[in-house]
Amino acid sequence: MPHLKIAGATVNQTPLDWKGNFNRLIAAIEDAQHQQVDILCFPELSITGYGSEDLFLSYWYPERALAYVHKLIPYCQNITVCVGTPVRINDKVYNCMAVIENGYLKGLVAKQFMAIDGVHYEFRWFTPWQHGEIKTIEFFDEDVPLGDIIFEKKGIKYGFEICEDAWRGGMRPGYRLKDRKVDLIFNPSASHFALGKTAMREELAKSSSKELDAVYCYTNLLGNESGRMIFDGEIMVAKNGKLVEKNNLLSFKDHQLLCFKFHEEITASIKKIQKQIKEEEFAQAVSLALFDYMRKSRSNGFVLSLSGGADSSSVAILVSEMVRRGLAELGTDEFLKKINFKGELKTDNPQKELVGHLLTCAYQASDNSGGDTFKSAKNLAESIGATFYDWQIGEEVKGFTSKIEKAIGRELTWERDDITLQNIQARTRSPIIWMLANLNNALLLATSNRNEGSVGYTTMDGDTSGSISPIAAIDKPFIINWLKWAEKVLGYKGLQYVNSLQPTAELRPQDNKQTDEEDLMPYAVMLEIEKLALRDHRSPSDVYLNLKEELDIEPKKLKDYITKFFRLWSRNQWKRERLAPAFHLDDYNVDPKTWLRFPILSGGFEEELAELASLEEE
Repeated sequence: MPHLKIAGATVNQTPLDWKGNFNRLIAAIEDAQHQQVDILCFPELSITGYGSEDLFLSYWYPERALAYVHKLIPYCQNITVCVGTPVRINDKVYNCMAVIENGYLKGLVAKQFMAIDGVHYEFRWFTPWQHGEIKTIEFFDEDVPLGDIIFEKKGIKYGFEICEDAWRGGMRPGYRLKDRKVDLIFNPSASHFALGKTAMREELAKSSSKELDAVYCYTNLLGNESGRMIFDGEIMVAKNGKLVEKNNLLSFKDHQLLCFKFHEEITASIKKIQKQIKEEEFAQAVSLALFDYMRKSRSNGFVLSLSGGADSSSVAILVSEMVRRGLAELGTDEFLKKINFKGELKTDNPQKELVGHLLTCAYQASDNSGGDTFKSAKNLAESIGATFYDWQIGEEVKGFTSKIEKAIGRELTWERDDITLQNIQARTRSPIIWMLANLNNALLLATSNRNEGSVGYTTMDGDTSGSISPIAAIDKPFIINWLKWAEKVLGYKGLQYVNSLQPTAELRPQDNKQTDEEDLMPYAVMLEIEKLALRDHRSPSDVYLNLKEELDIEPKKLKDYITKFFRLWSRNQWKRERLAPAFHLDDYNVDPKTWLRFPILSGGFEEELAELASLEEE
């Protein structure tokens, strides 16, 4: 069997960062050449970044991408390099892999199936290629084949399934590659991160290697390249139905390489692949996403309104984890270089010092805030090293309230004006925390979770204010459990006060004993309703029929919860349209830009809720 060393490479790219993207590709190629790699495969659209959005529709953008492919060619000596690029032919754009060998472009393979579900809108930009079709295009005065092509090196035939291609069951290109006696299949991907998703990819790679009778090499993009989607940089190789190589995911590095000798037989000592639990995946993914978002937006750090409750505390811990994990993987010098840190560290605890440099928190007390939440916020900030301020907003709230009372000619009361009096407190906090963010040239972190986004339990222009909303795509029960895990496993002892508190907005007078679940419903129940209604697109009646046997809740109460959820969901789409950009973290989210579109104005499920009410409760 011929000796062939193959490698998958992941890179952390950014749309329109032509020079940076090019240099990262060169660094990975040089790394591969040093390791005497024969074939190196980069991910899908690795020249431009996957998240280029409507830039793909322009004429100049794919043209410039091909110019960078041409610029890459001289660096590909004594190696075959496969790199992802858009290609425009007349009025159509194709998602392609360019195969360069020894300073020559051998051909371009075009993607045959487009991803159109969830966060993907590929049909907006790309045209699927017809299998079996090959055309010739002009590439810098040379004719180059483009289409459904296979290649050969040292007697080994290889081909491509580009991301979505591999997920199309019996229609997938892999079966036709098998008929063409291909020995090696590359799957260059831009597959977004979601909790637990790596297990699905592992199964795909293993089953593909067996069913297609070929070595299967998967390689994914890395990092938060354009704001919302996170890529985990997964690289893996499967052979004979077994996973034989896999890298560490969600790296803070610019690129990673994973090498594999094609000719080696599988032995009993297959590399042990460690399984990540969801709590660890979440911590690593959001840490990396925050790191990339901060440095790519050229910001100096983060500002957070730290209430002492679960949501804002989880965001504070995630920033601390960003520093801890970044330092551990990159080393202090490289981490400081990447965040454009000026000056020198002054203590022997770089993690705590850098958290203080990058994270500024403020506890903004209203007349209805309690001592427990202040203690919780202050203790947590000090334990991780964050810069911490606290101030009162009572005077500002009183100023706004007195003005509107004078204008309307009456006093505002909790009995008559509950929502108004709650919201003014949240909105009053926004201008001053934004001032702190502006002074620091920092990103203001919003703290709403997915459940709150579903039902609009958030004050527009108040606690929704922010540049980025790190936890808006994850549910409250997960956040509560994750904080307990972070205290115990990650060692954040400052969370002991946070984890002892009942979630509350603290916007009503203290004697009201306000809690989130009293305002809404139990979070665990809301989560089950949300999954069926939003993820699975079920009607109110379907949700009820599914849950009445699963949940130990009196039928009328369950109907009330479901009715409340659907009514709040339908009337609060306008809020979701204005939420800060959020990271996609789970198998669904409520962001209309990236997962779930819903009309701002609607009939509010009135007919469907009437049908729910008429269902028998036995």
